[in-house]
Amino acid sequence: MQQAGTTMSPAASILSIRQPIRWLVAGTMVMSLVLSGCSTNTPAPITDIHSSTPSAPQSTAGGNYTVQVGDTLYKIAQQHGTTVQAIANANNITDPSQLRVGQVLVVNGASQVAQTSTPAPRPSTTPVPGSDSNAATTSPVTTSSSTSPTSSASVSTKSPRASDANLISWGWPTNGKIIQSFTASTKGIDLEGNVGDAVNAAADGKVMYAGNGVRGLGNLILLGHSNGFITAYAHNDSLIVKTGQEIKKGQRIATLGQSDTSSPRLHFEIRRRGTPVNPLSYLPER
Repeated sequence: MQQAGTTMSPAASILSIRQPIRWLVAGTMVMSLVLSGCSTNTPAPITDIHSSTPSAPQSTAGGNYTVQVGDTLYKIAQQHGTTVQAIANANNITDPSQLRVGQVLVVNGASQVAQTSTPAPRPSTTPVPGSDSNAATTSPVTTSSSTSPTSSASVSTKSPRASDANLISWGWPTNGKIIQSFTASTKGIDLEGNVGDAVNAAADGKVMYAGNGVRGLGNLILLGHSNGFITAYAHNDSLIVKTGQEIKKGQRIATLGQSDTSSPRLHFEIRRRGTPVNPLSYLPER
C-alpha cells in the first residue's frame, strides 16, 4: 500500500482511501490518510482522521467480535490493533455497508492478512498486537469506546470554551442530539437525525472535498476555513455542494444519511492546523 500524495486536487487520495484520514493544513491542504493506509484513486484533502490509541475491544472467545449498533470497520480495527483492510480480507467483506448488527467477525490475526499481497483464506486466532501503519480503506468515524451509541441516549453538550473559539463564528451543522462524544479515537462527535435532515456548514469556508471516495465514511464533505480550521461532515445521504465552492455559515451543504454506518447520523469533526479538537469547545451552547 502506498501513501497518498500531497496535493489539493481530488487526485491525491483523500484518506488515501485505504487508510484512515490524517489532515495536514499548511496554506493549501496536504492529502494523506491518518491511519496510514493504502490509497484509492479518489483523493481528498485530509490525511487520516483517526490514528490514536484504540479503546478496549469487546471480543468474544476465539478472536471473534460481534458487531454492535454504531460499529464501523474502522472502529473495530482501531479497537483490535489491526486495519480495516485486514478485517475486510479476513471476512470476505467487499463493501463496508454489508456490516450488520450481530454479525460475527474474525479479528485476531487479521493484521497478518493485510501484510500479504494476497488475502489469506482465514487468519489464525493468535492475537497479534498490530499498529495502524498499514491502516486501510474504511474509516467510519463513529468510534465509540465501551458503549455503543443509541438513539435513546444523548451525550452532554457541555465543554470548556477553547481560547481560540472566537476566531471564527461557529454554528451547529445539524439539530440532532449528540450520540457519540469526542474522544482521542473518535476525533469528532456523532449527531443523531433522520435521513434527509439538513446538514449545514458550521462556518464560512470553501469546499475542499465532496465525494464518496473514502469507503467507510460514506458521502463526505471537507470544508476549509480561516485560521487553519477544517471541518468534516461524514455519512451524508446526498451532497449539495461541489469541490471549490465558497460556502457561508448555515448554508445547506448536504442531507443527513446512513452511508457506511449502522444508523442515520452525521459524524462531525473540527481540526485546527491538522489537530482534532473537541467541537463542543467551539460550537455555541444550545
